[in-house]
Amino acid sequence: MAKQRQIIQIDERVPLGKGIPLSIQHTFAMFSASVLVPYILGISPSIALLMNGIGTLIFIFVTKGGAPAYLGSSFAFISPALLVIAQPELGYRYALGGFVVTGLLMCAIAILIKFVGTNWIDAILPPAAMGPVVALIGLELAGSAAQTAGILDENMQMAQNLDPKVLIVFLVTLLLAVFGGVLYRGFASAIAILIAIIAGYVLALVFGLVDFSAIGSTKWFELPAFQTPKWSGQAIAIIIPATLVVVSEHIGHQVVTSEIVGKDLLKDPGLHRSMFADGFSTALSGFCGSCPTTTYGENIGVMAITKVYSVWVIGGAAIFSICLSFIGKASALIQTIPGPVMGGVSFLLYGMIGASGIRLMVDAKIDYSKARNLALTSVVFVVGLSGIALNLGDVQLKGMSLAAVVGMLLGLVMYLLDKFKLTNEYEDSDEEEKEELKSGAKTFTN
Repeated sequence: MAKQRQIIQIDERVPLGKGIPLSIQHTFAMFSASVLVPYILGISPSIALLMNGIGTLIFIFVTKGGAPAYLGSSFAFISPALLVIAQPELGYRYALGGFVVTGLLMCAIAILIKFVGTNWIDAILPPAAMGPVVALIGLELAGSAAQTAGILDENMQMAQNLDPKVLIVFLVTLLLAVFGGVLYRGFASAIAILIAIIAGYVLALVFGLVDFSAIGSTKWFELPAFQTPKWSGQAIAIIIPATLVVVSEHIGHQVVTSEIVGKDLLKDPGLHRSMFADGFSTALSGFCGSCPTTTYGENIGVMAITKVYSVWVIGGAAIFSICLSFIGKASALIQTIPGPVMGGVSFLLYGMIGASGIRLMVDAKIDYSKARNLALTSVVFVVGLSGIALNLGDVQLKGMSLAAVVGMLLGLVMYLLDKFKLTNEYEDSDEEEKEELKSGAKTFTN
């Protein structure tokens, strides 16, 4: 059992024979979502794979190898980018200009965090609010996993005339991923996700669910299609509100990764480093003609299941992504992995992220006898799961992003009430609790 649960730490090097399949596992986990964004935006997936890999390597370099994260294509910019593309006088190259500005804005936010620190996060987004925000990262993706599997249709309704073969492939893949991490011994437990994908793929082949038609029309070697950005105030104004979404997402992902690896990544290597790397990667992608990047929940889920946190493994996945961007047939082959297989794996990956949010609340030992904590958790969960949305120009905040904003606003109000001693919890607390509240207020003010 000790071998099964062995943890590979962030800075630990993995032998090449084990590192390659571990990296491929991460590549498979991110691939379908990461190439979907460029497809929707009407650009070549190869440029996205190239910039995702380069962005991940930049992230590892800027964070000094202290924070494991894979940067994939961001979904937050799809809606505003499509709006810019639809404008007759604009087009995708003007959306690229908006991506560059957004990335530079994230870099500016990172520099600000460098000087003001991260204590404001604990004050404005306490564990009672942060826990459900982190859980929502995974929970709001549950429907997407079911849709990828073919169980739900495009309207998130149960698919009519569901093919039993699709359901069988989905269940077999999911069960192999679930029980693989529990039953496999040694190195096999670390690549349980990869084994489940391969087994699901073979079963899908037997059932005739794999389509190889795209491989024949794809070249062996092809250069990614680079584009240069153009600039428009209108396009930038449409794109830039999405910054709030990716900043909230980045903080949430760093918190959940901290919980998984057992290290406060907000302090070491620091939120300012990871945020700057994420922003710089987005700006660089915009300059080269790709879509914005963001830390990927799928890869966080892989780390949670396998307990392999090595940045060397993540770096290997980035190199594989760069290689795939030039090898057309290899990229096309991975795209033949059917939805039921990726959906089965995603069910577990997204669930692990949701469970990490619950773990955060448990580890923080939140006292739910206090009305403040109960209200924060309740409101954040309901906002995130209710489906309500807030439109900021042409960007829509909903789900985890809106829940994070609401949680911050409520947390700020609660902090101010505590600071001015207006809550009944302050009056009823003993002397030690009062000193903690005063200390927290002093830390935030400083």
